Amino acid sequence: MPIENYKTREIKRLTTPLTFKDSHAYDSEGNLIECTETISDVRYILEPDVSLLRDDEILKIAPKSKAASKVRLQRGIGNSSDVLLIHESLPWILGLYYVTLLCISFPVAYSGNRSVMLVLLIFYVVPLIYLYRIFNLNSYAGKVDKKQKTTETPSESETVENHEEVKDNDSGLESLKKYEKEIDNLKILFDVKEEVVRDLITKRFAPPQITYDKFISIVDNAHKLFYRQADSALSIINLAAEDTPRVQEEIKNKIDSMHTIIDQIESLTNELVINISNEDASSEEVKNLLDEMENLKDSVKKY
Repeated sequence: MPIENYKTREIKRLTTPLTFKDSHAYDSEGNLIECTETISDVRYILEPDVSLLRDDEILKIAPKSKAASKVRLQRGIGNSSDVLLIHESLPWILGLYYVTLLCISFPVAYSGNRSVMLVLLIFYVVPLIYLYRIFNLNSYAGKVDKKQKTTETPSESETVENHEEVKDNDSGLESLKKYEKEIDNLKILFDVKEEVVRDLITKRFAPPQITYDKFISIVDNAHKLFYRQADSALSIINLAAEDTPRVQEEIKNKIDSMHTIIDQIESLTNELVINISNEDASSEEVKNLLDEMENLKDSVKKY
């Protein structure tokens, strides 16, 4: 299977809502998702396949994952929350470690054995040195990037190089080419989300139904609007005679519109998941959902 097909499948897995059964969470491919527990919350996080997705794609598609935290730390934009997510079990291990150490310390302190007390003091300090090292955000720079380079296969490298060579020969200003990759990624993301929402509509409103036809019509319109914006942005990139602030602004507006349409499709997906999970959903709830989507269609048209 071509690498792009694996990539599309991975994006679909990451963007499809989880299903819950018997207090367990599963992704779209039926894989069990482990619970991630931090000091502040408990969540189920889908981890992306870093061999298929680039750093920017990971940040966009799976921003709450450990892989995204590693990318942010490597780029110098991470924080202590990212460190805690990567080392999620650390607080509990340290808590158990120091509780055990305290239980040992009391009898030793009571006995007055200074040699043992000195050894225990060292045991108290060593974890603090380790904590300082892992919470030193500067220490992460370059580590993730180096790891990714070693895991990249030769065939993938050649594919990227060949792709870049083709782009260099394309028409258009080189300074505007940077937007092409973002548009390509948005197309992949939209296609995956569109497929998911169409499956959910079919599942919730099995055809033939008037409600099914209305929802599919709304998604069809969103598809047309999305690709109209994408094609328009690519035309500007390839045909612009010079790179001006107005040209840059126009391309960014098209890309912002694409982001908005994707967000709206995702909102519809979430609404349908909630609606499907409630098997006793009344016709009034369905009508309200349809009305919301009619309003959504009107807002999309503004773009």
